[in-house]
Amino acid sequence: MLLLKKYIIIPIVTVFTVTLFFGCESNFKEVQKINFSEFVPSGDADNVNLKYTDSGLIKAILVSPKMLDFSSVDFPFTEFPKGIDVTLYDNKAKKTFITSNYAVSYKGTGIIDLQGKVKIKSENGQTMETEQLYYDQKNEWFFTEKKFKFTDIKGTSNGQGIDFSKDFKVINSQRITGEIQTAE
Repeated sequence: MLLLKKYIIIPIVTVFTVTLFFGCESNFKEVQKINFSEFVPSGDADNVNLKYTDSGLIKAILVSPKMLDFSSVDFPFTEFPKGIDVTLYDNKAKKTFITSNYAVSYKGTGIIDLQGKVKIKSENGQTMETEQLYYDQKNEWFFTEKKFKFTDIKGTSNGQGIDFSKDFKVINSQRITGEIQTAE
């Protein structure tokens, strides 16, 4: 009798285990979707022409073919995937022109990341070219660790790493080469 119970229990346990193993369908894809949130912009604009004013004076004009606003994410930013064309104005209405193939403006830090054929030109004829450049809006300061080319009436210099004020009055460059005329 004991032998009979042993032979009956083993097949029952085996059938139960096989049924359990093959009976449950995999919902792994559904479980993955629980913590998934789509990363989509909260705003999308074409042919943007923004004017930034302070105390009634125009401080900047930004023109871009495409703007994506990601203000609803944890670290909000605005993306310009098709580039920008910006004109900055100082207190004396002098202009600085900026172009790049791509840009991202981070709202929390006030930093703008310009990428791809970045070019800055002042009314005085000074030109700065690089592949990536950051702009600190609060301090009105540009900086990069990438290679650059700087041209003004004194000559042209190349280097890697530079930071400067938006009006080019203060320039700190690193590892530079080139020919520059001096007042000597």
